[in-house]
Amino acid sequence: MNAPAARPALVWLRDDQRLADNPALDAARRSVRPLVLLHVLEEGPDIRPPGGAARWWLGRSLAALARDLARHGGTLTLRRGDAREILPALVRETGAGAVYWNRRYDSAGVATDTALKAALRDEGIETESFSATLLHEPWTVLTREDGVYRVFTPFYRAARGREVRQPLAASHARWHWAEPPAGDRIEDWRLEPRAADWAGGLRATWTPGEAGARAALERFLEDGIDGYAAGRDRPDRENTSRLSPYLRAGNISPHQIRAALLHAEASGEARSADVEKFLSELYWREFSYHLLFHNPDLATRNFNARFDGFAWQSDAAFERAWQRGLTGFPIVDAGMRQLWQTGWMHNRVRMIAASLLIKQGLVDWRRGEEWFWDTLVDADPANNPASWQWVAGSGADAAPYFRIFNPVLQGEKFDPDGAYIRRFVPEIAALPAKVIHKPWQAPEEVLHKAGIVLGETYPRPALDLDTARRRALERFQRLGKD
Repeated sequence: MNAPAARPALVWLRDDQRLADNPALDAARRSVRPLVLLHVLEEGPDIRPPGGAARWWLGRSLAALARDLARHGGTLTLRRGDAREILPALVRETGAGAVYWNRRYDSAGVATDTALKAALRDEGIETESFSATLLHEPWTVLTREDGVYRVFTPFYRAARGREVRQPLAASHARWHWAEPPAGDRIEDWRLEPRAADWAGGLRATWTPGEAGARAALERFLEDGIDGYAAGRDRPDRENTSRLSPYLRAGNISPHQIRAALLHAEASGEARSADVEKFLSELYWREFSYHLLFHNPDLATRNFNARFDGFAWQSDAAFERAWQRGLTGFPIVDAGMRQLWQTGWMHNRVRMIAASLLIKQGLVDWRRGEEWFWDTLVDADPANNPASWQWVAGSGADAAPYFRIFNPVLQGEKFDPDGAYIRRFVPEIAALPAKVIHKPWQAPEEVLHKAGIVLGETYPRPALDLDTARRRALERFQRLGKD
C-alpha cells in the first residue's frame, strides 16, 4: 500500500454533509493524502444566510457528520467567515497540497469558488471540483439551439434520457488523517434557538444527518412509495418521502435516491407509475437548479419581466394572519401551523397557501418566499424561489394567472375527511367533515356543539374569496396593458 503523500488534502464540505457518494471526499481519499475536512459558515455581503429552521438543521447535521467522522478517527474543522480568506489561510496553516469540493450553483457560491480555484492554482495548489448535488450539470441539458429550457416537461424528457452516474461504491481504503487544525465549536455558532425554544417540534420530527437520510429513504420505500402517484397530493396520508431537507443539506444525494427507486422498480417492490412520478419530482428540483444557475437573481427578480409592473399590495394584518395560520381557511391554517411546528409543509398545501397569499391576498411572492426561507428545514436556494414564482405566474412554466386555488375546494378534494386539519387546527377538530373546510358556513348549533365561537376561538375568513378572485383576475389581466 502506498504511504500517504506528504502534503494533506483539504476537503471543503458544503451542502454535501455525508460520507457516502461524495465525489470530492472520494477523490481526496483516493489521492492517499492525509485529510483535513472543513465546513465554513460563510458570511459576506453576497451570502444569503440560512433561515432559522435551516440553521437548526445545519447544526444537527454537522454534529452528526462529526460523529460519523470520529468513528473513522477523523475530525471536522469548523470555521466562520469569508471562505475566500479562510481557505487560503487554512492551506498555508496545514501545508495542504490539494483542495477538493463539490460544486454549487448559486451566484455567490459560483463566484467564490471560481475566485478560489484561480487563486489556489496560482499558488500551485491542486484544486478540483466535482458534480455531486445534481444528476446533471446545468450547462449540459440545453435545447437544440443551446438555450435554457423554460418549460419543465421538455426539460424532463431531455434530462431523463441522459445517462446518470451510479452512486460511488463504498471505499474500503484506510482513512489517512492530517493533524486537525484548530476550529470553532459548533455551540459557539448559536445555530439552535436561545431566547425562545421554538425547535421542539423540529426535534420531535427530524433526525438530521446521513443516518437519518438513509432511514427516511428506507421508510419511504417500505411504506410511502406504494400509491405515491395518486396519494402524493393527500396531506392526510403518508405518501410523501420527506427527503427534501436531507437533499438540501446533502445528507443524501439524488443519485442514491434515484438508484434506490430504480432498484425497487426492477425488483417489483415499487410500481413503475409511482417511481416515475417520484422521479419527476426529483427532476423538478433539477429544473429549479438549472433555472437558478442561468438566472442568478431568481429569488429577487421576476423570471417573467411582465410582472415587474404588477401592483402588489401591502397588507400587514393579512400577511401576519397567514404566517400564524389564522386566516380562517382551515387547510391553509393547518399548513402554516405544520410549517411552524415541524419546519416542513406538505407540497400540495404549500401551493394552496402560496396561492392564497399571492393571488387572493395580492401580497408580493417575495414576501412568502422569505417566510418559507426562514421557516423551512428544506429551504432551498433554487426550489423555494422557483416554486413561489410558479404559483405567482411570474416564473418558468408557471401556473397561468387565472389559476387561483380555492382553499375550500382544495381542502375538500385533498383532505376530504378533514384529518389533516384536525391534526394541526385542533380548535375546530370537532366539526363534521362537511363543514370543517368552511366553518363560517356551519349552522350555529353545529358550531356551538363543537365549542367554536367564530372570531374568538377560531377566526372568520380574512377575506371574501369571490371578491378576492375577481380583484386578482382584473389586476392580472392588466399585466402589460398599463
